[in-house]
Amino acid sequence: MNKKLLNITTRSFLRYSVIILIVCAPLFYFMSHWLYVYETDEILSFHKKAFVENELHNGSFSEKDIEIWNKYNRDVEIVPDTGVQKDSIFGTIYFDPFANESEPFRELWAPIEINGKHYTYIEKNNLVEMEDMVYTVAFMFLLIILILMLGIIYLSNRLAKNLWGPFYDTLSQIRSFEIDKDTKPHFQNTGIEEFNQLNTSLDRLIEKNTAIYKNQREFVENAAHELQTPLALFQTKLDNLSQAENLTKDQFEILESLNNDVSRLNRLNKNLLLLSKIDNEAYFEKESVSVNNYINKHLDFFIEQANSKHITVNTQLSHELTLTANPILTEVLINNLFLNTIRHNVKNGSITITTGTNSLTFSNTGNGIALDEEKLFNRFSKTDPSSPGNGLGLAIIKRITEVNNWQIEYLFNNNKHSFIIKF
Repeated sequence: MNKKLLNITTRSFLRYSVIILIVCAPLFYFMSHWLYVYETDEILSFHKKAFVENELHNGSFSEKDIEIWNKYNRDVEIVPDTGVQKDSIFGTIYFDPFANESEPFRELWAPIEINGKHYTYIEKNNLVEMEDMVYTVAFMFLLIILILMLGIIYLSNRLAKNLWGPFYDTLSQIRSFEIDKDTKPHFQNTGIEEFNQLNTSLDRLIEKNTAIYKNQREFVENAAHELQTPLALFQTKLDNLSQAENLTKDQFEILESLNNDVSRLNRLNKNLLLLSKIDNEAYFEKESVSVNNYINKHLDFFIEQANSKHITVNTQLSHELTLTANPILTEVLINNLFLNTIRHNVKNGSITITTGTNSLTFSNTGNGIALDEEKLFNRFSKTDPSSPGNGLGLAIIKRITEVNNWQIEYLFNNNKHSFIIKF
């Protein structure tokens, strides 16, 4: 399944944003936590240094003051020597009776000397406030990053839509362009060099191919017209020769072969002229046409054609199908569908003609292989090179459906080939 260019761009931004968010969120948390712990350790060291300088060096603090100090200082305690040789800061957990829960602390143990005796200075600092602050800052950080990323994605998407707008306009015009119509795409000046180069190249390509198509169409039309008179003369001379007396068997067979070839050339020429007239919209008159009446009127003729190959024709005309269309093109459409089901059928096969509410279906038996739908309606495309047809029957059917805005579908099911015209 193909993806839209804008979706690919947006998804790339989104993936990048998610990766940045996943990486930066824990990194920011741990960095904030580390910085706060580092600052807490600095404060503990500063407090201990200030105590030593202010209380001990001036001699105002004695052993008698230790009990009072410990009583009124909740977070700082002086205890007898515990054997600590140098300052030591570490993390620990204490139960806080006021909060009624265990909380994390940073604790400093440092050796001090009071009146010649060794003691241990112990100070602790609660980290709960720090964690709350880190969580709050982390949440705000993530919120800001999230808003920033969503804003970037939204703005980039809007910018991309505006930026690629001319491209989608060009694409829309190319999709609706039909070479057999006189309307050409009109590409606007986008102000973007690359898009202008694309539009200029497309203009040249369309102009060149349109000219080639018109020349080919005129050539086919002129050639078909010019061939009418020589073919008619050739056919007349063959008819005259075939009526001559004293023809040998070999001469008669040659004349018969030539007559068959001329007949095929005549059919080919008429089909080319028909396609040319359809392309030039020569059949623009429309009126009410009853498909059921036409089929019933000419059914005996087509049954006679089918009997030569022992083919059974079944009709299921349960729905009355009336169209507003050109009667000549409708007749050509039904005739070609009939002839196609007879020509490409098998001996002792069958044909089924069905009318629906807004559809006409021709089904026929045939070989057990589905036809190539990509080449099925191409001009001069023949599934069987030995077939007497010229490969224009289905191309004419397809062209008639296109000029009338009808749809044609091909289905292969249960060894039956079906052509469905939807009106």
